[in-house]
Amino acid sequence: MTLPAVKLTKGIHALHLFYNVDRVRWSQLMPEASSQTLARIQALCAKNSAASHPRITTYANVGGKADLVFFLLAAELSEISQMHRDLEQSFPPGTLTRVYSYLSVTELPEYVTTEEDHRSFLVHQEKLTLDSDAFKKRFAELRQKQAEYEHYRLYPEMPDWEVMGFYPMSKRRVGSDNWYRLDLATRKQLMSGHARVGRKFAGRVSQLITGSTGLDDWEWGVTLMAHQLDALKEIVYEMRFDEVSARYAEFGPFYVNLRLSPPDLWAHLHL
Repeated sequence: MTLPAVKLTKGIHALHLFYNVDRVRWSQLMPEASSQTLARIQALCAKNSAASHPRITTYANVGGKADLVFFLLAAELSEISQMHRDLEQSFPPGTLTRVYSYLSVTELPEYVTTEEDHRSFLVHQEKLTLDSDAFKKRFAELRQKQAEYEHYRLYPEMPDWEVMGFYPMSKRRVGSDNWYRLDLATRKQLMSGHARVGRKFAGRVSQLITGSTGLDDWEWGVTLMAHQLDALKEIVYEMRFDEVSARYAEFGPFYVNLRLSPPDLWAHLHL
């Protein structure tokens, strides 16, 4: 069987999968079933271990909302679908129950900085003369920085840190607090302030925002990588005071997950 090749114009697909293990069924397996399942999961992760994509990373959920967590990245829709099915097929029938899943894609924000924004910044903030050598040098630097930023947003290489947090969110559409009735300039200004808050956590939190409007029940998925749990708590808490979150954001369930290799995951969950 050949699955249809479905690619995005720009960016890649992301899939977060959360499962529980049926402990009763698991206890009834033959002794070798656990090691065989682990071997299949290890082989899948090794096959999909690129810095960006295709990639499968494994986690243990902390807090009891799930047992196993998989984070998938792939260029083609059929590819990520096959990775998903191969993961489930790796487990003995009836031992795995999916408790939550989230499909999204990487994308550039609507409010991405434009070349006109760069020109305005250099002229009005840095007081450079348009078309001067100093202007041309700084403009080239800003263009390069912007290109690197856009590439990272579309083809992320997420750090392999100890903690991964995930939650979905949408912009509010209620009465006067309707994000989509604001004009572009206002939305861009608000998001600029929101981004400044996020940049304060550089080095402590690595953030990936993926789009899911029309793809899943919320509009964005937020994936946060950190070394410490308090960094996740602090960035979400501080963001709540920003108008974008305080007035216009709706949040879904939060999942906190511990990065573990498949063998460590098996040992941690006593599989």
